[in-house]
Amino acid sequence: MIFAVHLRRACQLSCRIPKVCGVRLRERQNLRCIMVDSQYYLPNDIGISPLDCVEAFRQLSPKEQLYAHYLSRAAWYGGLVVLLQTSAESASIYVLLQKMFRRQPPAQLEGVATAAGLSQEEYQAFLVYAAGLYANMGNYKSFGDTKFIPNLPKEKLKGLVWQTQAFQENRTEMEALWNSCAHLIYSLDDKQKQLGLGDKGITTYFSGNCSLEDAELAQKFLDSKNLSAYNTRLFKEDVAEGKQCYQVRLASAEKKDSSVDGEGKTRCGRYEFGDAVFLVKRGDYAPLMKRVSDNLEKAQAYAANESQKRMLEEYVRSFTYGSVDAHKEGSRHWIKDKGPIVESYIGFIESYRDPFGSRGEFEGFVAVVNKSMSARFAKLVSSAEVLLPQLPWPPTFEKDGFLRPDFTSLDVLTFAGSGIPAGINIPNYDDIRQTEGFKNVSLGNVLAVAYATQKEKLTFLEENDKDLYIKWKSPSFEVQVGLHELLGHGSGKLFVQDEKGNFNFERESVRNPETGELISSWYKGSETWDSKFSTIASSYEECRAECVGLYLCLNQEVLSIFGHEGAEAEEVVYVNWLTMVRAGLLGLEFYTPESKSWRQAHMQARFVILRVLLEAGEGLVTLQESTGADGRPDAIITLDRSKIHTVGKGAIQRFLCKLQVHKSTADVDGGRALYEGYSEVTSTGSHDFLRLRETVLLRKEARKMFVQANTRVKGDSVELVDYEGSAGGLICSFVERFPEDAEEVEAQLLELNKQDAPCWC
Repeated sequence: MIFAVHLRRACQLSCRIPKVCGVRLRERQNLRCIMVDSQYYLPNDIGISPLDCVEAFRQLSPKEQLYAHYLSRAAWYGGLVVLLQTSAESASIYVLLQKMFRRQPPAQLEGVATAAGLSQEEYQAFLVYAAGLYANMGNYKSFGDTKFIPNLPKEKLKGLVWQTQAFQENRTEMEALWNSCAHLIYSLDDKQKQLGLGDKGITTYFSGNCSLEDAELAQKFLDSKNLSAYNTRLFKEDVAEGKQCYQVRLASAEKKDSSVDGEGKTRCGRYEFGDAVFLVKRGDYAPLMKRVSDNLEKAQAYAANESQKRMLEEYVRSFTYGSVDAHKEGSRHWIKDKGPIVESYIGFIESYRDPFGSRGEFEGFVAVVNKSMSARFAKLVSSAEVLLPQLPWPPTFEKDGFLRPDFTSLDVLTFAGSGIPAGINIPNYDDIRQTEGFKNVSLGNVLAVAYATQKEKLTFLEENDKDLYIKWKSPSFEVQVGLHELLGHGSGKLFVQDEKGNFNFERESVRNPETGELISSWYKGSETWDSKFSTIASSYEECRAECVGLYLCLNQEVLSIFGHEGAEAEEVVYVNWLTMVRAGLLGLEFYTPESKSWRQAHMQARFVILRVLLEAGEGLVTLQESTGADGRPDAIITLDRSKIHTVGKGAIQRFLCKLQVHKSTADVDGGRALYEGYSEVTSTGSHDFLRLRETVLLRKEARKMFVQANTRVKGDSVELVDYEGSAGGLICSFVERFPEDAEEVEAQLLELNKQDAPCWC
């Protein structure tokens, strides 16, 4: 095997102060303004770590390396779609940065910045902003959906752009690029501070004139036609013949709306629906979808088996014609591909960032199996049939049979999209997960660096707890991820009446464990979990999965699977629960008081769990405001370990059962009342959570960013190009990501952006 590895070298907070601090009202108000503004900057010392996959890639055969390479190319091209899914300006900022750094890498550009009058801190702030744009694939944080802007004056950034070699070589083009996005780069108008629908924020999943009512109507239309929203965007058009018109745009390489050879029956066309007209059209992101499909076709030549070949064929069909049905078929073949050395998944997957909760953001990952850790997860899978009956709902609320999935630990080679999770349970298609199966993956090299913590940066814990947290955080999170993905997302039955009127449960015998009465609601026809629960679906499901992890980590058999026995096992349990309650407090960063909305599904879920455990009482969890050693507001959260197995377990048991019952029975009203009640952030009650939110913002630590390698074919071999863990390294990795066709791709991005520009006004 020929293998090469190259290392490319790179290229004032405060908040609302309690009266005891003696700070005057005006000073408190000024400090609060500083604190609020700080949410919208990435700090110069933000953590940036390389994802190490050198050894994993080295172990692949030449054929496997080529397979991984072409899958990675498909993922990276598709990942550019996220720029267009995030904001009106993201694609233009991306192209502006690419042109600057392609002519002058970060180290070389530093001298230009100094000559343009930027201080060393200001230039670093610019590099961090650029790295953040690449890492998030847009100018909104992938975790929290908050906008971030450069932490240097606009005129200084403009001065730097004007002095670059790229500007000197093509003044007209660069000036036009700057003018197209400069205002929005820095704008912090209320609506532009976060992603959202209508007056709650900005989104490019919907045209700017769409409201929640339009989203709800469109979902009813899509359900009536058995069309998935995953790969769509919605554009509200002018009224015609007295009817409101909407365009549902499918992501596809093919632009023709008529039936195309190889597609089968087309879903495109004009449909009347009530007092509205819907036009289903193809061609969203067409040039990017074409590049995705082309590279997936190349990967087929190096597939290891028939399942991989069929999977890729269906993915190509999906991205060519805009067919979610084809993607579902590809996912079925993917499930059957057991234990591959190179694992991957690609498409419009997670719906966290659609304000309505139905449309998927593009992502694609390629990873290599970590055999030793995967062996532990395999043991967990083998124990699933024993563990599932221990969950706190009746057997009738569990799937008829557990579909044993693959559960592997992977070292990420490529993860294209807006961010990288620690674990994944896919596919997200409920009909497949319920009856055919799914896969779970834990991303080992992400876990290794994402949650490494320095004691001096740990907030809101007592000193003794900090030491325990640092020692046991990684092992406990490994257990939580395993349970969350496999038995959290993998558990629970949805009661369904299909389009033919058939039920997947016994109507005359299934009773609601909360009321003792026969269940009276269920999913009908093409209704899905996402379409039914829409705006709360993602967070609600994450909360349910997190609760399953907390509940089952108390099981000694589970702990022994992960190698934890006796006193060590109890430390893992304690730190897992402590991590969750602390995360619930940290989650307040992702709540927006002005719109009374949450911006991050997982953090809302953890806040809800904190509320449940606080409500349990008996001293299980205590949360106290305090003053830190620096004289600024602080807080301490504690957990009584002696009450986890009693008070804590009972509280999670009751809450988890309620969550499952509402989910299983499609009880949207009951589920919303329960979940939104615990999600409320107020200044009343036993804790002033609005004031605590300001303390959390005061002491928050920015989320880490990851630097990923590139792969290149040289002759008959593939080389891996690594980069250092810095803002400059992250920037260089993106500048070198598309060596053959960068300028052509950037021109296509700008053209796609230009075509839709009028829709965001």
